[in-house]
Amino acid sequence: MPNHKSAEKRVRQNEKRRDINRSNRSRLRTSIKKLRGALAGGQAEQLGTLLPETISTIDKAVQKGVLHRNAAARYKSRLTTRVNQATTK
Repeated sequence: MPNHKSAEKRVRQNEKRRDINRSNRSRLRTSIKKLRGALAGGQAEQLGTLLPETISTIDKAVQKGVLHRNAAARYKSRLTTRVNQATTK
């Protein structure tokens, strides 16, 4: 339990940031799952719209500090490669 007024405020701030971070991380994971699901399901017509949305979500996650920029680059690269392979088939 916090003993000072500033410590109480810090607890409130931490709870708020935790909720925001959780929301952003959840949004990121959902977006990636949708794209991977479309890849697995062979829904080539959806890939054209899902890929830019997912890349945008990944970039926003980096800006918000949810994801490291190198990890984001790795995700984007791998997803783009898989989408390109699926659309050329």
